[in-house]
Amino acid sequence: MNIGIITISDRASRGEYEDLGGPAIERYLDEVVESSHLPVRRIISDDQDLIEQTLIELCDREACSLVVTTGGTGPAVRDVTPEATETVCEKMMPGFGELMRKVSLEKVPTAILSRQTAGIRGESLVINLPGKPKAISECLDAVFPAIPYCIDLIGGPRMTTNESRIVAFRPKGR
Repeated sequence: MNIGIITISDRASRGEYEDLGGPAIERYLDEVVESSHLPVRRIISDDQDLIEQTLIELCDREACSLVVTTGGTGPAVRDVTPEATETVCEKMMPGFGELMRKVSLEKVPTAILSRQTAGIRGESLVINLPGKPKAISECLDAVFPAIPYCIDLIGGPRMTTNESRIVAFRPKGR
């Protein structure tokens, strides 16, 4: 299973800032995903066309069943990750963003400013996460139990989890 990891940051893409979000996602996935998976990493600028092209590349050409982005979910002018995700996805999955914001609001009041979302493109689930490593882990902990079943439903490969860390939910008989 290919899993796309996209860091969206002007400064990180120029090498002015160390990418902390992408490595945090990769560490998280290595800890939680038990089935064989290969990370497909990208670091790109906060440019909507480039984000859209990269999402399409990872979903359509790299056949990533899951694409996780970090960065570009705030209210700043250059924060356009949710708009790019909505443009390239056929179906939006607003429950992911709602749950991630709920969990984040329990930690910090400014989580209300975050615009995380998720969507489906073909057989790929795209999830937008905030940029801070701690928030990445908190958000993924909240939504990950639903991710393997969602990937099942859209025709992707069976994803198994390290059940001592995250138990994936599947209806009985699945």
